Amino acid sequence: MTTVLLAVALLQAAADQLAARALEAAQAGDAVSAEKLWKEALGRAPNHHASLFNLGVMLHRQRRSADAVPLLDRAATLQPRYEVHLIRGQNFQHLERREEAIRAWLAALRFQPANVKLMQVVSLEYSKGRYFHEAASMARQALRSAPNDINLYLISIKALQDAGNQDTASLLAAEAAAKFPDSARAQFEAGFHLQKRGATEKALAHLQRAMALDANYEEPYYFYGDLLVRQSKYAESIEPLQKAIAIRPGYAPARVSLARALSNLDRVPEALIELESATIVDPKNAQPWVLLSQLYFRLGEEAKAENAKQTSLRLRREFPSVLEAPQARPFPAR
Repeated sequence: MTTVLLAVALLQAAADQLAARALEAAQAGDAVSAEKLWKEALGRAPNHHASLFNLGVMLHRQRRSADAVPLLDRAATLQPRYEVHLIRGQNFQHLERREEAIRAWLAALRFQPANVKLMQVVSLEYSKGRYFHEAASMARQALRSAPNDINLYLISIKALQDAGNQDTASLLAAEAAAKFPDSARAQFEAGFHLQKRGATEKALAHLQRAMALDANYEEPYYFYGDLLVRQSKYAESIEPLQKAIAIRPGYAPARVSLARALSNLDRVPEALIELESATIVDPKNAQPWVLLSQLYFRLGEEAKAENAKQTSLRLRREFPSVLEAPQARPFPAR
């Protein structure tokens, strides 16, 4: 037994020396030599943690992500630490293996449970995978740790909205607007959720505040103008909708709303221009074609009206997700 332990210790010492030389080579920019030395160290001691971790990190940074996976996984098994799980998550993210990235980051959070930045990353990654309930839970956890971070408020509001928890999202948006009175985004979120709940006048006040705070933020202009259109205040809606489009020419919903206002003011040629532009900037959206069909029919151009109607039906079939909110799904068990 003593002989075996001595042999293992000698191999470990040899691996330590090789790993130290590899790290020096890597720091000097000689990645080829570093890789060779780390692999030699692992040949001597297959469970040499420093070699597994450092070689895995180097391969990850070289975007050789698939080669890095087994090295980092073994390193995490041998010595589960925050750093190795963090890098594993980033590496899986490069490979677009979202669920494995999230699991690695959750493992990292067990070592640093108050790491707000990592919680934010995990929440956003949950959202990208349509795991909206998990995204909302993680965002709220981060917000409890950093209650004065406006970005966490905004992430939480969006996650709650996507998860279908509109009531809590609305309450949080109102809280954010009160807490951050000089934030255009916070004022917009409050206005957005108020208009969804039918509190039009309060919504308009928040949207006006958002526009005053940031003249280059297009969404408040669009929602303000669109609310006016829904109130049949067509003339008043023109300026804010045009402002939204000037800021963001590809804003198709603003063009559709502006077309509605123009058509109701009997400015049909201008409405047609807006709708035709909307079909160009957002070719998958059926909505401009619906209104085009109505306007063509109104002008007596029945062939154009029928063509626009059929185009709208085709786009609805081919791109249903454009008009439908993405549905939440549960995060998969292992």
